[in-house]
Amino acid sequence: MFKNQKGFTLIEMLIVLMIISVLIILIVPNLSDKSKDVYAKGCGALAAVVQTQVESYYLDKGSYPASLEILQSENYINTEQKTCKNGKALGYNPTDGTVTEP
Repeated sequence: MFKNQKGFTLIEMLIVLMIISVLIILIVPNLSDKSKDVYAKGCGALAAVVQTQVESYYLDKGSYPASLEILQSENYINTEQKTCKNGKALGYNPTDGTVTEP
């Protein structure tokens, strides 16, 4: 009547679920900390791209733009490239054409 069936018992399944839960509890907080690093590095990369566009404007016009809005109006950058993903605006010094992270 009863055959020797192979499979996992309920206790074995609960132990595996407990181990997976502990691993998730340890990993998820580290991922949220990494998002801050990603935003910071992304903002630095965006500043480098806009700096390149400032230099391109300088080569074309012979002077640095007075503001980032001028770069936007001349289609060197778009609206999204003036602010980082964290909502902070890039800094710009028109005297020497340097773009800085917020």
